[in-house]
Amino acid sequence: MKSTALASAGIALSGIYTKTNAASYSRIVGANRKVNLAHIGIGNRGWEIINDFDKTGLANVVALCDVDMGAEHTQKAMAKFPNAKRFKDFREMFDKIGNEFEAVAIATPDFAHFPAVMLSIKEGKHVYVEKPMGRTFHEVELMIKAARKYPKVVTQMGNQGHSEANYFQFKAWKEAGIIKDVTAITAHMNSTRRWHGWDSNIKKFPAAEPLPETLDWDTWLSAQSYHDYNKDFHKGQWRCWYDFGMGALGDWGAHIIDTAHEFLDLGLPEEVNPVRLSQHNDFFYPMSSTIEFKFPKRGKMPPVVITWYDGLDNIPAVPEGYGVSEIDPNIPSVGGGKIQPAKLNPGKEIYSKELIFKGGSHGSTLSIIPDEKAKEMEKKLPEVPKSPSNHFANFLLACQGLEKTRSPFEIAGPLSQVFCLGVAAQRLNRKIVFDRETKRVINDPFADAYLVGTPPRKGWEHFYEI
Repeated sequence: MKSTALASAGIALSGIYTKTNAASYSRIVGANRKVNLAHIGIGNRGWEIINDFDKTGLANVVALCDVDMGAEHTQKAMAKFPNAKRFKDFREMFDKIGNEFEAVAIATPDFAHFPAVMLSIKEGKHVYVEKPMGRTFHEVELMIKAARKYPKVVTQMGNQGHSEANYFQFKAWKEAGIIKDVTAITAHMNSTRRWHGWDSNIKKFPAAEPLPETLDWDTWLSAQSYHDYNKDFHKGQWRCWYDFGMGALGDWGAHIIDTAHEFLDLGLPEEVNPVRLSQHNDFFYPMSSTIEFKFPKRGKMPPVVITWYDGLDNIPAVPEGYGVSEIDPNIPSVGGGKIQPAKLNPGKEIYSKELIFKGGSHGSTLSIIPDEKAKEMEKKLPEVPKSPSNHFANFLLACQGLEKTRSPFEIAGPLSQVFCLGVAAQRLNRKIVFDRETKRVINDPFADAYLVGTPPRKGWEHFYEI
Protein backbone atom coordinates (compact mmCIF):
# COMPACT_ATOMS: atom_id res chain seq x y z
CA MET A 1 0.00 0.00 0.00
CA LYS A 2 2.83 2.36 0.91
CA SER A 3 4.59 2.09 -2.43
CA THR A 4 1.44 2.37 -4.52
CA ALA A 5 0.13 5.29 -2.51
CA LEU A 6 3.39 7.21 -2.79
CA ALA A 7 3.45 6.55 -6.52
CA SER A 8 -0.09 7.84 -6.75
CA ALA A 9 0.96 11.02 -4.96
CA GLY A 10 3.26 11.81 -7.85
CA ILE A 11 0.30 11.97 -10.24
CA ALA A 12 -0.95 15.24 -8.90
CA LEU A 13 1.78 16.73 -6.87
CA SER A 14 3.13 17.91 -10.04
CA GLY A 15 -30.21 28.75 17.59
CA ILE A 16 -31.76 31.15 15.00
CA TYR A 17 -32.59 29.97 11.56
CA THR A 18 -32.80 32.70 8.92
CA LYS A 19 -35.01 31.52 6.09
CA THR A 20 -34.35 32.62 2.55
CA ASN A 21 -36.71 35.27 1.27
CA ALA A 22 -37.00 34.30 -2.38
CA ALA A 23 -39.06 37.36 -3.26
CA SER A 24 -36.45 39.77 -1.95
CA TYR A 25 -33.67 37.95 -3.79
CA SER A 26 -35.65 38.10 -7.01
CA ARG A 27 -35.84 41.87 -6.70
CA ILE A 28 -32.09 42.04 -6.19
CA VAL A 29 -30.98 39.86 -9.09
CA GLY A 30 -33.88 40.41 -11.46
CA ALA A 31 -36.96 38.28 -11.82
CA ASN A 32 -35.64 36.24 -14.73
CA ARG A 33 -32.05 35.74 -13.57
CA LYS A 34 -31.49 32.26 -12.18
CA VAL A 35 -28.40 30.08 -11.95
CA ASN A 36 -28.57 27.10 -14.31
CA LEU A 37 -27.86 24.19 -11.99
CA ALA A 38 -27.05 20.51 -12.49
CA HIS A 39 -27.54 18.06 -9.63
CA ILE A 40 -25.22 15.05 -9.26
CA GLY A 41 -26.72 12.59 -6.79
CA ILE A 42 -30.49 13.12 -6.49
CA GLY A 43 -31.71 10.58 -3.91
CA ASN A 44 -31.90 10.83 -0.12
CA ARG A 45 -29.60 13.73 0.86
CA GLY A 46 -29.47 14.80 -2.78
CA TRP A 47 -33.25 15.13 -2.82
CA GLU A 48 -33.12 17.28 0.32
CA ILE A 49 -30.62 19.75 -1.13
CA ILE A 50 -32.54 19.86 -4.43
CA ASN A 51 -35.48 21.19 -2.44
CA ASP A 52 -33.30 23.55 -0.43
CA PHE A 53 -31.90 25.09 -3.61
CA ASP A 54 -35.36 25.25 -5.16
CA LYS A 55 -36.78 27.14 -2.19
CA THR A 56 -34.35 30.01 -2.80
CA GLY A 57 -36.04 30.85 -6.09
CA LEU A 58 -32.56 31.41 -7.54
CA ALA A 59 -31.93 28.14 -9.37
CA ASN A 60 -33.06 26.67 -12.66
CA VAL A 61 -32.57 22.89 -12.63
CA VAL A 62 -31.37 21.88 -16.08
CA ALA A 63 -29.95 18.41 -15.39
CA LEU A 64 -30.36 15.51 -12.95
CA CYS A 65 -27.64 12.88 -12.70
CA ASP A 66 -27.66 9.71 -10.63
CA VAL A 67 -26.24 6.22 -11.04
CA ASP A 68 -29.68 4.71 -10.36
CA MET A 69 -32.42 6.62 -12.16
CA GLY A 70 -34.78 3.70 -11.69
CA ALA A 71 -34.55 3.57 -7.89
CA GLU A 72 -37.41 4.58 -5.66
CA HIS A 73 -35.33 7.27 -3.98
CA THR A 74 -34.63 9.12 -7.25
CA GLN A 75 -38.20 9.26 -8.54
CA LYS A 76 -39.29 12.35 -6.59
CA ALA A 77 -36.62 14.56 -8.14
CA MET A 78 -37.44 13.44 -11.67
CA ALA A 79 -41.14 14.00 -11.08
CA LYS A 80 -40.53 17.48 -9.71
CA PHE A 81 -38.33 18.53 -12.65
CA PRO A 82 -39.67 16.60 -15.65
CA ASN A 83 -37.96 18.90 -18.14
CA ALA A 84 -34.48 18.49 -16.66
CA LYS A 85 -32.19 16.33 -18.79
CA ARG A 86 -31.25 13.01 -17.21
CA PHE A 87 -27.94 11.18 -16.97
CA LYS A 88 -26.46 8.21 -15.15
CA ASP A 89 -22.85 9.29 -15.55
CA PHE A 90 -21.73 12.84 -14.73
CA ARG A 91 -18.96 12.56 -17.33
CA GLU A 92 -21.55 12.04 -20.06
CA MET A 93 -23.54 14.97 -18.71
CA PHE A 94 -20.54 17.26 -19.10
CA ASP A 95 -19.81 15.93 -22.58
CA LYS A 96 -23.34 16.38 -23.88
CA ILE A 97 -24.70 19.50 -22.17
CA GLY A 98 -21.74 21.11 -20.43
CA ASN A 99 -22.61 24.43 -22.05
CA GLU A 100 -26.14 24.43 -20.56
CA PHE A 101 -25.33 24.81 -16.86
CA GLU A 102 -23.22 27.17 -14.76
CA ALA A 103 -23.06 25.31 -11.46
CA VAL A 104 -23.27 21.83 -9.99
CA ALA A 105 -24.53 20.53 -6.65
CA ILE A 106 -22.87 17.26 -5.67
CA ALA A 107 -24.51 14.91 -3.14
CA THR A 108 -22.82 11.61 -3.93
CA PRO A 109 -21.15 9.43 -1.24
CA ASP A 110 -17.97 10.92 0.26
CA PHE A 111 -15.55 8.83 -1.80
CA ALA A 112 -17.20 9.92 -5.07
CA HIS A 113 -17.04 13.68 -4.44
CA PHE A 114 -13.56 14.10 -5.84
CA PRO A 115 -13.87 13.29 -9.57
CA ALA A 116 -17.10 15.28 -9.99
CA VAL A 117 -15.61 18.26 -8.14
CA MET A 118 -12.39 18.24 -10.14
CA LEU A 119 -14.13 17.98 -13.50
CA SER A 120 -16.52 20.77 -12.55
CA ILE A 121 -13.73 23.13 -11.55
CA LYS A 122 -11.70 22.41 -14.68
CA GLU A 123 -14.79 23.09 -16.79
CA GLY A 124 -15.34 26.42 -15.02
CA LYS A 125 -18.50 25.34 -13.20
CA HIS A 126 -19.30 26.65 -9.74
CA VAL A 127 -19.32 23.81 -7.19
CA TYR A 128 -21.49 23.06 -4.18
CA VAL A 129 -20.42 19.75 -2.59
CA GLU A 130 -21.71 18.06 0.54
CA LYS A 131 -19.43 17.72 3.54
CA PRO A 132 -16.78 16.49 3.98
CA MET A 133 -15.09 17.60 0.77
CA GLY A 134 -13.30 14.31 0.14
CA ARG A 135 -12.34 10.97 1.66
CA THR A 136 -8.55 11.30 1.61
CA PHE A 137 -6.23 14.10 2.70
CA HIS A 138 -4.59 14.11 -0.72
CA GLU A 139 -7.87 14.46 -2.62
CA VAL A 140 -8.88 17.44 -0.50
CA GLU A 141 -5.47 19.01 -1.05
CA LEU A 142 -5.94 18.71 -4.81
CA MET A 143 -9.40 20.29 -4.58
CA ILE A 144 -7.95 23.24 -2.66
CA LYS A 145 -5.23 23.67 -5.29
CA ALA A 146 -7.71 23.38 -8.15
CA ALA A 147 -9.95 26.06 -6.64
CA ARG A 148 -6.90 28.28 -6.23
CA LYS A 149 -5.90 27.72 -9.86
CA TYR A 150 -9.40 28.63 -11.11
CA PRO A 151 -10.29 31.61 -8.89
CA LYS A 152 -13.39 32.56 -10.89
CA VAL A 153 -15.06 29.29 -9.85
CA VAL A 154 -17.26 29.69 -6.76
CA THR A 155 -16.94 26.84 -4.25
CA GLN A 156 -19.03 25.94 -1.22
CA MET A 157 -18.97 22.92 1.08
CA GLY A 158 -22.37 21.91 2.43
CA ASN A 159 -22.02 22.45 6.16
CA GLN A 160 -25.19 24.54 6.16
CA GLY A 161 -24.82 25.82 9.71
CA HIS A 162 -21.92 27.92 8.43
CA SER A 163 -24.49 30.38 7.13
CA GLU A 164 -26.69 30.44 10.21
CA ALA A 165 -26.75 32.01 13.67
CA ASN A 166 -23.78 30.13 15.16
CA TYR A 167 -21.48 31.41 12.41
CA PHE A 168 -22.35 35.07 12.96
CA GLN A 169 -22.42 34.75 16.74
CA PHE A 170 -19.02 33.05 16.95
CA LYS A 171 -17.52 35.63 14.62
CA ALA A 172 -18.99 38.55 16.61
CA TRP A 173 -18.01 37.11 20.00
CA LYS A 174 -14.48 36.39 18.79
CA GLU A 175 -14.05 39.91 17.38
CA ALA A 176 -15.42 41.43 20.59
CA GLY A 177 -12.99 39.44 22.74
CA ILE A 178 -15.69 37.34 24.42
CA ILE A 179 -14.24 34.16 22.92
CA LYS A 180 -10.50 34.33 23.55
CA ASP A 181 -7.68 32.22 24.96
CA VAL A 182 -9.44 28.95 24.10
CA THR A 183 -7.38 25.98 25.26
CA ALA A 184 -9.71 22.96 24.89
CA ILE A 185 -12.83 21.86 23.04
CA THR A 186 -14.88 18.73 23.68
CA ALA A 187 -16.89 17.68 20.61
CA HIS A 188 -19.38 14.82 20.70
CA MET A 189 -21.90 12.90 18.61
CA ASN A 190 -23.20 9.95 20.60
CA SER A 191 -26.31 8.93 18.68
CA THR A 192 -26.62 5.49 17.13
CA ARG A 193 -24.80 4.80 13.86
CA ARG A 194 -25.59 2.35 11.08
CA TRP A 195 -22.73 -0.02 11.96
CA HIS A 196 -23.58 -0.31 15.64
CA GLY A 197 -24.40 -3.95 16.19
CA TRP A 198 -22.28 -5.28 13.35
CA ASP A 199 -19.75 -8.07 13.98
CA SER A 200 -16.38 -6.39 14.46
CA ASN A 201 -14.54 -9.70 14.09
CA ILE A 202 -14.93 -9.26 10.35
CA LYS A 203 -12.15 -10.82 8.23
CA LYS A 204 -13.28 -9.88 4.72
CA PHE A 205 -15.78 -7.69 2.92
CA PRO A 206 -19.36 -8.98 2.69
CA ALA A 207 -20.12 -11.39 -0.14
CA ALA A 208 -21.34 -10.26 -3.54
CA GLU A 209 -25.08 -9.90 -3.99
CA PRO A 210 -27.21 -9.51 -7.14
CA LEU A 211 -27.12 -5.97 -8.50
CA PRO A 212 -30.34 -3.95 -8.63
CA GLU A 213 -31.34 -3.91 -12.31
CA THR A 214 -31.23 -0.15 -12.69
CA LEU A 215 -28.00 0.56 -10.77
CA ASP A 216 -24.80 1.44 -12.66
CA TRP A 217 -22.46 -0.05 -10.07
CA ASP A 218 -19.27 0.60 -12.02
CA THR A 219 -19.95 4.34 -12.14
CA TRP A 220 -21.05 4.29 -8.49
CA LEU A 221 -17.59 2.97 -7.55
CA SER A 222 -16.03 5.96 -9.27
CA ALA A 223 -12.24 6.04 -8.81
CA GLN A 224 -12.36 3.63 -5.84
CA SER A 225 -10.88 0.14 -6.23
CA TYR A 226 -13.34 -2.51 -7.33
CA HIS A 227 -15.72 -3.99 -4.76
CA ASP A 228 -18.51 -6.45 -5.50
CA TYR A 229 -21.96 -5.02 -4.89
CA ASN A 230 -23.51 -5.59 -1.49
CA LYS A 231 -26.50 -3.79 -0.01
CA ASP A 232 -24.37 -2.79 2.98
CA PHE A 233 -22.18 -0.67 0.68
CA HIS A 234 -25.09 1.11 -0.91
CA LYS A 235 -27.31 4.06 -0.01
CA GLY A 236 -26.43 5.40 3.46
CA GLN A 237 -24.50 2.26 4.38
CA TRP A 238 -21.40 3.47 2.50
CA ARG A 239 -20.68 5.80 5.42
CA CYS A 240 -19.77 2.80 7.60
CA TRP A 241 -16.73 1.65 5.60
CA TYR A 242 -13.22 3.10 5.55
CA ASP A 243 -13.11 2.55 1.77
CA PHE A 244 -16.21 4.67 1.14
CA GLY A 245 -17.08 6.98 4.03
CA MET A 246 -15.73 9.03 6.92
CA GLY A 247 -17.66 7.57 9.85
CA ALA A 248 -19.23 9.67 12.58
CA LEU A 249 -16.34 12.15 12.58
CA GLY A 250 -16.61 13.00 8.89
CA ASP A 251 -20.39 12.98 9.01
CA TRP A 252 -20.84 15.31 11.97
CA GLY A 253 -17.52 17.06 12.57
CA ALA A 254 -18.25 19.79 10.02
CA HIS A 255 -21.50 20.60 11.84
CA ILE A 256 -19.89 20.80 15.28
CA ILE A 257 -16.36 22.26 15.12
CA ASP A 258 -16.58 24.32 11.91
CA THR A 259 -16.86 27.78 13.46
CA ALA A 260 -14.21 27.11 16.10
CA HIS A 261 -11.90 25.79 13.41
CA GLU A 262 -12.30 28.88 11.23
CA PHE A 263 -12.42 31.71 13.75
CA LEU A 264 -9.73 30.29 16.04
CA ASP A 265 -7.51 29.85 12.98
CA LEU A 266 -6.77 26.24 13.92
CA GLY A 267 -5.62 24.98 10.53
CA LEU A 268 -4.12 21.49 10.69
CA PRO A 269 -3.19 19.64 13.90
CA GLU A 270 0.37 18.72 14.78
CA GLU A 271 -0.64 15.52 16.56
CA VAL A 272 -3.63 13.14 16.45
CA ASN A 273 -4.08 10.47 19.11
CA PRO A 274 -6.63 7.62 19.00
CA VAL A 275 -7.41 7.54 22.72
CA ARG A 276 -10.18 4.95 22.51
CA LEU A 277 -11.31 2.77 19.60
CA SER A 278 -13.92 0.24 20.68
CA GLN A 279 -14.03 -2.98 18.59
CA HIS A 280 -11.45 -1.68 16.13
CA ASN A 281 -11.18 -3.59 12.84
CA ASP A 282 -9.73 -3.04 9.36
CA PHE A 283 -13.01 -2.65 7.51
CA PHE A 284 -15.58 -0.43 9.22
CA TYR A 285 -15.54 2.25 11.88
CA PRO A 286 -15.23 1.50 15.61
CA MET A 287 -18.36 1.23 17.73
CA SER A 288 -17.04 4.22 19.67
CA SER A 289 -14.06 6.51 19.25
CA THR A 290 -12.24 9.10 21.29
CA ILE A 291 -9.75 11.05 19.19
CA GLU A 292 -7.50 13.84 20.42
CA PHE A 293 -6.36 16.60 18.05
CA LYS A 294 -3.54 18.89 19.21
CA PHE A 295 -3.21 22.29 17.54
CA PRO A 296 -0.19 24.51 18.24
CA LYS A 297 -0.03 28.12 19.36
CA ARG A 298 -1.17 30.51 16.62
CA GLY A 299 0.12 34.04 17.04
CA LYS A 300 -1.05 35.17 20.48
CA MET A 301 -3.59 32.34 20.74
CA PRO A 302 -2.61 29.42 23.01
CA PRO A 303 -2.44 25.77 21.89
CA VAL A 304 -5.82 24.02 21.61
CA VAL A 305 -6.76 20.39 22.18
CA ILE A 306 -9.99 19.15 20.54
CA THR A 307 -11.22 15.83 21.90
CA TRP A 308 -13.81 14.06 19.75
CA TYR A 309 -16.24 11.50 21.22
CA ASP A 310 -18.63 9.22 19.35
CA GLY A 311 -20.42 6.02 20.33
CA LEU A 312 -23.39 5.17 22.50
CA ASP A 313 -21.21 4.18 25.47
CA ASN A 314 -18.67 6.99 25.10
CA ILE A 315 -20.40 10.10 26.40
CA PRO A 316 -17.96 12.72 27.70
CA ALA A 317 -18.16 14.45 31.04
CA VAL A 318 -19.67 17.93 30.93
CA PRO A 319 -18.76 20.88 33.16
CA GLU A 320 -20.67 21.85 36.28
CA GLY A 321 -23.65 24.02 35.42
CA TYR A 322 -24.08 22.43 31.98
CA GLY A 323 -27.84 22.09 32.40
CA VAL A 324 -30.24 19.86 30.48
CA SER A 325 -29.47 18.46 27.03
CA GLU A 326 -32.83 18.76 25.30
CA ILE A 327 -33.76 17.87 21.73
CA ASP A 328 -31.93 20.37 19.52
CA PRO A 329 -34.35 21.98 17.03
CA ASN A 330 -31.45 22.97 14.75
CA ILE A 331 -30.63 19.38 13.84
CA PRO A 332 -32.32 18.64 10.50
CA SER A 333 -34.46 15.57 10.05
CA VAL A 334 -32.91 12.45 8.58
CA GLY A 335 -35.19 10.07 6.75
CA GLY A 336 -38.20 11.94 8.04
CA GLY A 337 -37.39 11.83 11.76
CA LYS A 338 -35.21 13.62 14.28
CA ILE A 339 -31.98 12.09 15.55
CA GLN A 340 -32.63 11.50 19.24
CA PRO A 341 -29.84 12.28 21.70
CA ALA A 342 -28.29 9.42 23.63
CA LYS A 343 -28.13 11.31 26.96
CA LEU A 344 -26.24 14.17 25.31
CA ASN A 345 -27.00 16.13 22.14
CA PRO A 346 -24.44 16.42 19.37
CA GLY A 347 -22.41 19.50 20.17
CA LYS A 348 -19.40 20.92 21.96
CA GLU A 349 -18.06 22.58 25.08
CA ILE A 350 -15.43 25.26 24.54
CA TYR A 351 -13.06 26.00 27.42
CA SER A 352 -11.19 29.29 27.59
CA LYS A 353 -9.08 30.68 30.43
CA GLU A 354 -12.03 32.68 31.79
CA LEU A 355 -15.26 31.29 30.27
CA ILE A 356 -16.90 28.02 29.28
CA PHE A 357 -19.23 27.94 26.26
CA LYS A 358 -21.88 25.31 25.56
CA GLY A 359 -22.91 24.72 21.97
CA GLY A 360 -24.87 22.34 19.78
CA SER A 361 -24.43 21.48 16.10
CA HIS A 362 -25.34 23.08 12.78
CA GLY A 363 -26.67 26.61 13.36
CA SER A 364 -27.13 26.30 17.14
CA THR A 365 -25.83 29.30 19.06
CA LEU A 366 -23.43 29.20 21.99
CA SER A 367 -24.35 29.96 25.57
CA ILE A 368 -22.09 30.79 28.48
CA ILE A 369 -22.26 28.40 31.45
CA PRO A 370 -23.09 28.32 34.29
CA ASP A 371 -26.15 30.59 34.32
CA GLU A 372 -24.66 32.92 36.90
CA LYS A 373 -21.70 33.64 34.63
CA ALA A 374 -24.01 34.13 31.66
CA LYS A 375 -25.99 36.78 33.55
CA GLU A 376 -22.77 38.50 34.57
CA MET A 377 -21.62 38.67 30.93
CA GLU A 378 -24.99 39.62 29.44
CA LYS A 379 -24.34 43.36 29.10
CA LYS A 380 -20.90 42.78 27.56
CA LEU A 381 -22.16 40.69 24.65
CA PRO A 382 -22.11 42.39 21.23
CA GLU A 383 -25.07 42.54 18.87
CA VAL A 384 -25.01 39.61 16.47
CA PRO A 385 -26.07 40.34 12.87
CA LYS A 386 -28.63 38.11 11.21
CA SER A 387 -27.63 35.99 8.25
CA PRO A 388 -28.39 37.73 4.94
CA SER A 389 -28.89 34.34 3.23
CA ASN A 390 -28.94 30.68 4.06
CA HIS A 391 -26.18 28.37 2.80
CA PHE A 392 -27.90 27.50 -0.45
CA ALA A 393 -28.86 31.05 -1.35
CA ASN A 394 -25.38 32.19 -0.34
CA PHE A 395 -23.88 29.84 -2.95
CA LEU A 396 -26.24 30.91 -5.72
CA LEU A 397 -25.84 34.60 -4.93
CA ALA A 398 -22.07 34.09 -5.00
CA CYS A 399 -22.43 32.49 -8.44
CA GLN A 400 -24.11 35.74 -9.48
CA GLY A 401 -21.33 37.83 -7.95
CA LEU A 402 -23.56 39.29 -5.21
CA GLU A 403 -22.06 37.55 -2.15
CA LYS A 404 -19.01 35.52 -1.19
CA THR A 405 -19.47 31.95 -0.04
CA ARG A 406 -18.95 31.34 3.66
CA SER A 407 -17.52 27.83 3.34
CA PRO A 408 -15.29 27.99 0.25
CA PHE A 409 -12.64 25.34 -0.28
CA GLU A 410 -9.90 27.53 1.21
CA ILE A 411 -11.82 27.39 4.53
CA ALA A 412 -13.62 24.04 4.25
CA GLY A 413 -10.58 22.20 2.86
CA PRO A 414 -8.36 22.33 5.95
CA LEU A 415 -11.39 21.47 8.11
CA SER A 416 -12.03 18.39 5.97
CA GLN A 417 -8.35 17.47 6.20
CA VAL A 418 -8.61 17.49 10.00
CA PHE A 419 -11.21 14.73 9.63
CA CYS A 420 -8.99 12.84 7.17
CA LEU A 421 -6.18 12.86 9.74
CA GLY A 422 -8.60 11.67 12.42
CA VAL A 423 -9.79 8.81 10.21
CA ALA A 424 -6.18 7.83 9.51
CA ALA A 425 -5.56 7.57 13.26
CA GLN A 426 -8.78 5.57 13.62
CA ARG A 427 -8.01 3.07 10.90
CA LEU A 428 -4.32 2.61 11.73
CA ASN A 429 -4.95 2.78 15.48
CA ARG A 430 -1.80 4.74 16.25
CA LYS A 431 -0.60 8.24 16.94
CA ILE A 432 0.06 10.57 14.03
CA VAL A 433 2.66 13.33 14.28
CA PHE A 434 2.03 15.83 11.51
CA ASP A 435 4.18 18.58 9.99
CA ARG A 436 1.84 21.48 9.25
CA GLU A 437 4.29 23.07 6.82
CA THR A 438 5.11 20.08 4.61
CA LYS A 439 1.71 18.46 5.23
CA ARG A 440 3.35 15.09 5.84
CA VAL A 441 3.19 12.53 8.64
CA ILE A 442 6.69 12.50 10.12
CA ASN A 443 6.55 9.62 12.61
CA ASP A 444 5.07 6.88 10.43
CA PRO A 445 5.79 6.29 6.70
CA PHE A 446 2.77 4.03 6.33
CA ALA A 447 0.44 6.66 7.82
CA ASP A 448 2.03 9.22 5.50
CA ALA A 449 1.21 7.01 2.52
CA TYR A 450 -2.30 6.45 3.84
CA LEU A 451 -3.02 10.17 3.46
CA VAL A 452 -2.67 9.64 -0.29
CA GLY A 453 -4.41 6.28 -0.44
CA THR A 454 -4.41 3.68 -3.18
CA PRO A 455 -4.14 4.75 -6.84
CA PRO A 456 -7.40 5.43 -8.70
CA ARG A 457 -8.93 2.76 -10.89
CA LYS A 458 -7.90 2.62 -14.52
CA GLY A 459 -9.70 5.30 -16.49
CA TRP A 460 -9.99 7.70 -13.53
CA GLU A 461 -6.34 8.78 -13.28
CA HIS A 462 -6.77 12.05 -15.18
CA PHE A 463 -9.05 13.49 -12.48
CA TYR A 464 -5.97 13.65 -10.24
CA GLU A 465 -4.20 16.10 -12.54
CA ILE A 466 -4.75 19.81 -11.94
